[in-house]
Amino acid sequence: MKQRSATADRILDASRNLFNAKGYAATSVTEIAASLGISQGNLTYHFPTKRDLALALEDDILAIMREHRANQKRGSLAEDYIDHVTFGIELTWRFRFLMRDRIHYSDSPIGQRPDSELNTDFQGLVALLSRIRDADLFLRGQGEDLETLGRSLWIVSRFWIDYLRELEGLTQISWADQTRGIRQHLSILLPRLKASARHDFEAALEQRQQ
Repeated sequence: MKQRSATADRILDASRNLFNAKGYAATSVTEIAASLGISQGNLTYHFPTKRDLALALEDDILAIMREHRANQKRGSLAEDYIDHVTFGIELTWRFRFLMRDRIHYSDSPIGQRPDSELNTDFQGLVALLSRIRDADLFLRGQGEDLETLGRSLWIVSRFWIDYLRELEGLTQISWADQTRGIRQHLSILLPRLKASARHDFEAALEQRQQ
């Protein structure tokens, strides 16, 4: 990620927290500045508009995804898969306003940005499913259409918060609610795997959550 001043980083952290809690539209620049104890002029020196704040946070999430992919150390198949899923869920939680409020500050989907990491993330998931198939860990007839399976799994992880809000009616979503999304993702995958692989994936998830 690009280097910023300490003040700019503080502004973005406060903006992300308020956008997550209240929503982009309901949060004002004045409120963000007040939460930091700085003047509005100081804030707008670093980020002239509220939209600039949201776009900077969007740049950050994509940069975090690139950095994670570049620095990821390959482990066991189960460890790599659980890392991929939990990293995505954790990042979605950390920047959840982006999934909910992007329509308020941008006309195009984040996946259509030239530097978007979303397609790379999806292809990474399909690559992991390919490793599962190559290791002969799928039950007979369960690993034949990896693109379709990968799409179903990716959609669960990417839009879990939307489900919680729209179908369960949750207005305040906790991290415990979000971790249910990991289990929902695995509820699609694990029944397709051989018993030994299911055990390895469950063990990797337990280790990750400790």
